[in-house]
Amino acid sequence: MRYLKWTVLAVAALLVVSFLHYTLPRHDVVRIVGTNTQRMDLGENTFFFASPDAGTNTATAGNRDIKFINAVRPNGKTIVYRNEDTGWGWPPYFKVNSFDIQAKATDLTSTEAAPKWVVVTRYGWRNQLFTIFPNAVKLREVASPEVTVIPWFNIFFFVALGGLAILARGMWMQFRERTIDPALEDMGDAWDRESGLARKRTRTSVGRFKAWMRSLRS
Repeated sequence: MRYLKWTVLAVAALLVVSFLHYTLPRHDVVRIVGTNTQRMDLGENTFFFASPDAGTNTATAGNRDIKFINAVRPNGKTIVYRNEDTGWGWPPYFKVNSFDIQAKATDLTSTEAAPKWVVVTRYGWRNQLFTIFPNAVKLREVASPEVTVIPWFNIFFFVALGGLAILARGMWMQFRERTIDPALEDMGDAWDRESGLARKRTRTSVGRFKAWMRSLRS
């Protein structure tokens, strides 16, 4: 049972960490090399794409045009972002300006000889096997690729999450101390009383049986 308990806890922790890693915003410093729009037939990977852009036809959600931003990292590795509205859905970025971001990305396109470095705020994963792309949420031009980006939102989020966890633990300890522990003590006392009565009845029955045997012998 101990191994089962730790296995369940490990799987639950892995799911929570994966969910937060996918959902929380991250920042990439890249050089945008191009933008394009491509029609895609979404299948099993539909879960990793947002809903159709705000104001567009949702009847063809599985087959639609998706905007992409092609970029290169400072180390020369390429990365491709999708540029989709999240609207009022999940995750709650309330993004409805994908067309404006696409225009800004096109304007920030640069060459290796005259680079323009951009901080891309995004969420999600890039997986070539399942054709999954991170979603660009915001673009900001910076002076160089050595810029330091402080993830203020994530810092505040984990501080708040830690505070809620401490608060929840305190409430649970109070609830346990005031409700569960007394109930368990009452159950233990009741069990002890029942056990004592049962032992007493057993001793009485044994004594009567012995007396009856002595009467037979006499």
